[in-house]
Amino acid sequence: MSAEFVVRSERVVTPAGVRRASIRIRDGKIAAVGEWEAVPAGCPLYDAGAAVVMAGLVDTHVHINEPGRTDWEGFHSATRAAAAGGTTTLIDMPLNNIPATTNVAALEEKRRAARGQCWVDVGFWGGVVPGNANDLRPLHEAGVFGFKCFLVPSGVPEFAHVAEADLREALPILASLGAPLLAHAEVPRPIDAATRRLKREDPRRHRTWLRSRPPQAERDAIALLVRLSREFRAPVHVVHLSAALALPVLRRARREEVRVSVETCPHYLYFRSGGVPHGAVQFKCAPPIRDSANRTLLWRALDKATIDFVVSDHSPCPANLKTDAEGDFFKAWGGIASLELRLPVTWTAARRRGFSLERIARWLAEAPAHMAGLAGRKGTLEPGADADLLVWKPEKTFRVKPPSLHQKNKLTPYAGETLAGVVQATFSRGKLVFERGGFVGEACGSLLERNVR
Repeated sequence: MSAEFVVRSERVVTPAGVRRASIRIRDGKIAAVGEWEAVPAGCPLYDAGAAVVMAGLVDTHVHINEPGRTDWEGFHSATRAAAAGGTTTLIDMPLNNIPATTNVAALEEKRRAARGQCWVDVGFWGGVVPGNANDLRPLHEAGVFGFKCFLVPSGVPEFAHVAEADLREALPILASLGAPLLAHAEVPRPIDAATRRLKREDPRRHRTWLRSRPPQAERDAIALLVRLSREFRAPVHVVHLSAALALPVLRRARREEVRVSVETCPHYLYFRSGGVPHGAVQFKCAPPIRDSANRTLLWRALDKATIDFVVSDHSPCPANLKTDAEGDFFKAWGGIASLELRLPVTWTAARRRGFSLERIARWLAEAPAHMAGLAGRKGTLEPGADADLLVWKPEKTFRVKPPSLHQKNKLTPYAGETLAGVVQATFSRGKLVFERGGFVGEACGSLLERNVR
């Protein structure tokens, strides 16, 4: 597209609601959102017709894994999958790559690996691990958006989990920086106790895996995080909430104005534990997919804003790390790769419950951008924001065929599912990068830094 052009549609999801509108784009930024007819003479026009136009999606929970485990996922394949799914901004997690992003040298190594490969914009979280408190401020000054930790073993040796003592060392620093702490919120004790009780249970049953990660582990972890957030006045973000048992703790924290925010994931909103087939380790994740009653409560919490938004937690691996386990949920790698499918999965489940396009834009774009400190720049259609746009057809359905996905490893629990919502085009900073099933031009994504426009 040219340096200045207009995108218009009968259905544009604006901050004021869905309406006929035109979006004037100049030099990669949104210059104006006006009436449908407001197309200057001679200005190039992308007319989306009745397709929905909304802000490009923002996914703040993605494991890209390069360098070190690029055979799991890399910047080239992950950002193409993102573009194909309408996501124009990714914030990459600090683990599963080697070295883990726990100091500035590792961050620079990750940036070197990413340069020239990205089809959409990519930023980075730093990591909090035992003993790296002195690295937190330099990482923040180097441009990371915040910091991720685990309260239970992460599954990889390069990223150790933290205890309360480690958090007490890190949180005063993060509070002084205004940087959020993102936490995998499960604590070990309930998990260890449950696992000991299940030694004779069939490990190929999802129910056994589910019972090994009791909701109490999430509730206790979140209670700890809320208590520390209150004490240090530090912003804390709970990643991939699965257990509705923790919702009362979060509601109380909100009433008390504790600085805590919460995300959940499409797989917790779409699947139910009772529907997971015997030995189907492609469904394994931690925390686990829970029952239908729990799922209903998560939707209710999302509706009431106890849960703020929905991210993919794209966590891929080579297929053999799951299939070689021969159906054993305890031996298989845990993680669901769904970066490209976040929009249709969430929309398919949401529209059954009567939720609107405006809510989808809030949950998948605006709210995650706000948590990452990108409000007004990403995830919104307003003047001055980056011209990241998604054009999609919410009524059109498709069947998930794994070979057609753009993620590096194709194993997915969504195989064979019929979903609603087909991405027609994706614009990143005013450049058309994906249209009608194919990629356009070359990789043009930028590496984002905190507070750098």
